[in-house]
Amino acid sequence: MTVWKTSMRNFLAHKGRMALSAVAVLLSVAFVSGTLVFTDTMNTTFDKLFAATASDVSVSPKGSGDDDNPGTGKPESLPASLVEKVAKADGVKSAQGAVSSMSVTVVNSKNKDMGSSSGAPTIAGNWTENALKSMEITSGHAPRGPTEVMVDADTAEKHGLRLGDELRTIAVTGDLTAKISGIASFKVTNPGAAIVYFDTATAQRELLGKEGLFTHISVTGTDGVSDEQLKRNVAATLDGPFKLQTAKEAADAGREEVGSFLGVMKYAMLGFAGIALLVGIFLIVNTFSMLVAQRTREIGLMRAIGSSRKQINRSVLVEALLLGIVGSIAGVAAGVGLAVGLMKLMGSMGMQLSTQDLTVKWTTPVVGLVLGIVVTVVAAYVPARRAGKVSPMAALRDAGTPADGRAGWIRAGIGLLLTAAGAAALLVSTQADKASEGSMFLGLGVVLSLIGFVVIGPLLAGVVVRVISVVVLRMFGPVGRLAERNALRNPRRTGATGAALMIGLALVACLSVVGSSMVASATDELDRSVGADFIVQSGKGQLIMPQVEKALKSAPHIEHVTSYKGVEAKLTAPGGKAEDEEIVAADPTYAQDLRRETVAGELSAAYGKNAMSVGEAYAKRHGVKVGDTIKVAFKHGRTAGLKLAAITSDDGNVDKGAMYTNITTAAQYVPADKMPQNMIMFAKAEDGKEKEAYAALKASVAEYPQYKVQNQTDFKQDLKDQIGQLLNIVYGLLALAIIVAVLGVVNTLALSVVERTREIGLMRAIGLSRRQLRRMIRLESVVIALFGALLGLGLGMGWGMTAQKLLALEGLGVLEIPWPTILTVFVGSAFVGLFAALVPAFRAGRMNVLNAIATE
Repeated sequence: MTVWKTSMRNFLAHKGRMALSAVAVLLSVAFVSGTLVFTDTMNTTFDKLFAATASDVSVSPKGSGDDDNPGTGKPESLPASLVEKVAKADGVKSAQGAVSSMSVTVVNSKNKDMGSSSGAPTIAGNWTENALKSMEITSGHAPRGPTEVMVDADTAEKHGLRLGDELRTIAVTGDLTAKISGIASFKVTNPGAAIVYFDTATAQRELLGKEGLFTHISVTGTDGVSDEQLKRNVAATLDGPFKLQTAKEAADAGREEVGSFLGVMKYAMLGFAGIALLVGIFLIVNTFSMLVAQRTREIGLMRAIGSSRKQINRSVLVEALLLGIVGSIAGVAAGVGLAVGLMKLMGSMGMQLSTQDLTVKWTTPVVGLVLGIVVTVVAAYVPARRAGKVSPMAALRDAGTPADGRAGWIRAGIGLLLTAAGAAALLVSTQADKASEGSMFLGLGVVLSLIGFVVIGPLLAGVVVRVISVVVLRMFGPVGRLAERNALRNPRRTGATGAALMIGLALVACLSVVGSSMVASATDELDRSVGADFIVQSGKGQLIMPQVEKALKSAPHIEHVTSYKGVEAKLTAPGGKAEDEEIVAADPTYAQDLRRETVAGELSAAYGKNAMSVGEAYAKRHGVKVGDTIKVAFKHGRTAGLKLAAITSDDGNVDKGAMYTNITTAAQYVPADKMPQNMIMFAKAEDGKEKEAYAALKASVAEYPQYKVQNQTDFKQDLKDQIGQLLNIVYGLLALAIIVAVLGVVNTLALSVVERTREIGLMRAIGLSRRQLRRMIRLESVVIALFGALLGLGLGMGWGMTAQKLLALEGLGVLEIPWPTILTVFVGSAFVGLFAALVPAFRAGRMNVLNAIATE
């Protein structure tokens, strides 16, 4: 009880000094709790949606659902006659044929895409009674013919659609323009899909190519019949391969599909939260180390009057426990707010999430509390042990005298050993023959070198801070020298504070080098290999519709337009081993549009009659050579014997490992209605007509906003923007760790000012002005921040250059260091230091000189 009372009294007495550490715990726990709440809410939203839209039993073609955008642009279908057959099964209350397709684009009268910007699909189908389970018509009426269409309320609200407005639906069968006859609202949250409904005959004709077909059948059972029994009854009435799912099985399948994406996002965010927690540990260690140092006399007196080492140790740990409890409780509450904020952010990006679905599982606060408390107590363990070792004689010494003014040789030796081991692992990774083999050594090298730099931080502080001071501080005269000596006074403290900032900036530098190298490598490869002037593709991954292909090929000033289709097939090598592969069926001009090196044969010969090429890896795996005949069983088509005319090199990334054949060869064996649509198309301008051809191609697809025409400059910029957006997201997530590190600088300076109160009073008494005092503290903060930045950027660049060596094995062979980014971050760190010193410097300047001198 005495230990508890002492700890509580000390905690409350120093609550101001604990505040920033509590904020660090709060932020880290909030990130973890917010991530859990956000992902659980998304899971709940999709679970409700799947449960509301699933019928008791669904019947669909076998293999359907494997691809939301089938290669032909038309979903797999069932004959309408099957509906009546299913309806006669025992236990069936009703059976309804349904049409659904995601291979569509819907635009308004201004030719603006009505689809989601978040990646959610655009779905077109027929309106059925089964749809009433999840939706209700809130305005107008259901479509009654080919001139009418119904749209979901979320899409209508987002794009300002009203009854009578025209919508054009673009599908592989052609374009259909219809007026909005009704608006239907979801009874559950719609995460962002845009949905349009037609009458059944129109949906069949426009989405499937003809009437009398359905994509699936929704079956409702009679009361008392379980879904499993109903599934067995329906299966007994059907002949042939069909896919039957109960409502639970359909929901589970949808949950599994969405869950893979949510799982990646969840653990990625938790990883960044872990980085913030790691940085927070340095802050907590520094806080308790400084508090123990400042209370040396107090602890010595407690030892003198009978307190044991264990009691002192427990007292400090109980303070850490209280800090962890307070910070974690606040962090869990803040995490819920963060999750709501993320939901609003996702809403602005097109993914709708409702606070009515907000899900806080009991595990979330438990995880947050346990994590925050354990991390805080563990971080305080070393300072607690140090406090327990204070002798009763310490009561006779001045408080705040640092006991660790020089980093121990043992620590320095361990740090050097770890750093050397990390460097060795990084070096070994650069010698690997395969990226997968080297990545293990890269990860080991990153971990060991990071720990090594943290351990060796005090030793490095003595060297690096002096170097930085010569460049930055000496120009400020005596004040600058004082700031330098203050930063060097306690190397362990400076090292720990700088290490917190080092971790975040090391990751920033590493990712910057990797991202810039990826862009530079891709640009270099495009310059070397791409011969086409223009590339046409969908920004949403959709296939190119036949009407668009026709428009492109009729554009003026074009020398040629190349089709590029992916055809699935089973390849059987002469040795008898079979593999499922995708063959690129392209026009012969593709050999000009993409310059591929070959290790055997001529690529142009692969576009000859009944000929093909394979990649180098396939050839080695199966021992095939030019002149061999490969048995190719085309999916939905016949089997062909194609002569191997070329083997392409696997160096590079563009079409690496691709197999090629002439599009006319594939058309001989694949029925026209099963032939896939173009994945991407290429075009070459007539000599001297590049600008005119560019404008003509853009004009030819102007009515189809889902497609974009890019010249090589556009394509490179698009690639750069995509990688830049990804890096910006990562930088944003790393910002939390950097914020916690900045709090560490603020905390160190604030406690340092308290620790040096008497010293500051004496300096003021002998003539140091308030302005000079504040400048000294600001410069001390700047040099600590620059110390952490220099270590972090240097370490991160080393990681990044090593990672690029592994990427070179995958064809990304250009190393590019983004010096503008590196220099901006370094200079920005100085401003971070200035910002961190604002409050401590202000408080130091307001000290009463006499009271400060009288402080013990």
